Amino acid sequence: MQYTIFGQNSRQGSYVLLVELDRRIEVAFGKFRKGEPLELKPGRYLYVGSALGGAKGRFPLASRLLRHASRSEGRDAHAIRQALLDLFMSWEYRPPAGKRDKKLHWHIDYLLDRKETEIGHVFLFPGERRLEPQLAALLAAMPETSVVADRLGAQDATTGTHLFRIGESAAVVAELEKVFATHQK
Repeated sequence: MQYTIFGQNSRQGSYVLLVELDRRIEVAFGKFRKGEPLELKPGRYLYVGSALGGAKGRFPLASRLLRHASRSEGRDAHAIRQALLDLFMSWEYRPPAGKRDKKLHWHIDYLLDRKETEIGHVFLFPGERRLEPQLAALLAAMPETSVVADRLGAQDATTGTHLFRIGESAAVVAELEKVFATHQK
C-alpha cells in the first residue's frame, strides 16, 4: 500500500509525505536562506503539510497531493501519483480539465521535483482540523528524526520545521497512529 489513511475521506486535511532520496544532492529551496543550497544525504525524509480550504466544490487535499506527486517541465511524475489519483477519484474527486505545468512554489517543491527523489508513502489525516503543527512537533521530538533546517517548509508557522530526516520508520508510523487516535477524540 502506498498510503495510509487515518480517518474518513474528506476534501481537506493534513498529511505526511515519506520521501526517499537515492543519493546525495544539493538543493536550493527557492528563496529559503537566500537560495543557498543545502546538502541532503541519501535516505528517508518526512514532510508535513496540510491542504485546508472550504471553497464549495474544491478538493484541496487531492489537488495538493497530486501536485506534490507531479514534476515540472513535463518530467515523469512520482510513481505514487496514479495510486493517489485512483484513491481520490473513489472519493468523488474529479481532476480539472487540461494539463497544467507545475510551477515550483513551496519549499518542498524544489526537493520533490528532483529525479533523485520519490514519494514512497503518504500518511493522510483527512478532516477540517489543521494537524500540521502537532505532527511537526511530534516528529521533531522523536529520536528517530533529525531536523534538516530550521523553518524549512514551515514559513507559515511561527517556529519549527516541516522537513525531517528519519532513521527507523516503524517507530514513526506508530507515533502517527497515536496522533490519529488523539485526533479522533
